[in-house]
Amino acid sequence: MRVLIAGCGDLGTEAGLRFAAAGFSVLGWRRTPEKLPAEITGQAVDLTGELPRIPAGTDVVVIAVAAGARTEEAYRAAYVDGTANVLAALDRDGIRPARILFVSSTAVYGDADGGEVDEDTAPAPASVTGAVILEAEQLLHDRRPDAVVLRLSGIYGPGRTRLIDSVTSGTAVVPDGSQLTNRIHRDDAAAAIVHLATRVSAPAPLYVGVDMEPVELADVLGFLAAELGRELPPAGETSSSRGGNRRLSNRRLRSTGFEFGYPTYREGYRAVLAGTGVRHP
Repeated sequence: MRVLIAGCGDLGTEAGLRFAAAGFSVLGWRRTPEKLPAEITGQAVDLTGELPRIPAGTDVVVIAVAAGARTEEAYRAAYVDGTANVLAALDRDGIRPARILFVSSTAVYGDADGGEVDEDTAPAPASVTGAVILEAEQLLHDRRPDAVVLRLSGIYGPGRTRLIDSVTSGTAVVPDGSQLTNRIHRDDAAAAIVHLATRVSAPAPLYVGVDMEPVELADVLGFLAAELGRELPPAGETSSSRGGNRRLSNRRLRSTGFEFGYPTYREGYRAVLAGTGVRHP
């Protein structure tokens, strides 16, 4: 069984290690393949250019691209052009994988005024980058209606310590009003990719990847301050809600039998802190 991960960055690498542990032969496409662990066969590839031949017998293709900058041009090159190129290469080489999974983002949703959002909620991107990601989803489903889209919420984990860093540096601000936040640990995101690609016989075309507890940002900051032995950050105005004021639902993902290793931010951030070398009080 062969897996191709097109865009084998941090998340793709973690997913690749899990595919390899399950007995798959894993090929990872990225610009810097020398950074990949031995379990993943690396190949130097720019997804916006001419792509190499795809090995015969490739059963699973995961498209997990990342834009090089937060601009419409960078997102279009990565998400739309990159996805189109991968699909064209599959056609060129006569490869018909049993499963194509595209890693998307909950940035395609709009603000819900604190309400619940799930796969049946109409997309309403609040940013041009979110609109480009939605365009890539639509391109994929136009070409492969059986493809699976996994919309991930804010990913945190090893090396993704923005909130921790803001608390330790004293730059964090507790929002004056309600500001809901939705997140998923990197390892759970990778596990969901493998689960949907290999263990669900008839997947839906779309899943939301988010942990068990939408939560006020103030609560997360308070938790991190307590774990780090720091003062609670001051309250004040924040620029905006990074993820929109909404409660994302993972019911559809859980209905497939998926279980979270880090069901809430508490377990997840404690694991991150344990691995960062931060001294606890």
